[in-house]
Amino acid sequence: MNTKSASMAFGIVFVLVGILGFIPNPLVAPHGVFAVNLAHNLVHILTGVVFILGATHFADKADMIFKGVGAAYVVVTIVGFMTSGNMLLGLVHINQADRWLHLGLAVVILAAGFMLPNRPATSN
Repeated sequence: MNTKSASMAFGIVFVLVGILGFIPNPLVAPHGVFAVNLAHNLVHILTGVVFILGATHFADKADMIFKGVGAAYVVVTIVGFMTSGNMLLGLVHINQADRWLHLGLAVVILAAGFMLPNRPATSN
């Protein structure tokens, strides 16, 4: 696996989670395990699009996409844990499960950006 293929995988998952937030379900919903609202769903879709663009149009910079998105998730995590209510910046509905998921995503996304090769391994 390299940053291009990982970026496509992350992109697809983020877009699907964003779409899932618009469909009533117990996992990703306003009162689900992971609390979402319109803004939260749109952030997931936008993040997915960024990853997909990283895989398709900016494959040579896919590691930078991971590092940038990972850094953004670090900020989201910090702000989320500093927020006492359930609205991140007054726009994005979150709960405790979201806070911990954002922390895990920040770690995994940054790890991918720093540890995965940016190009496919060459065979000899």
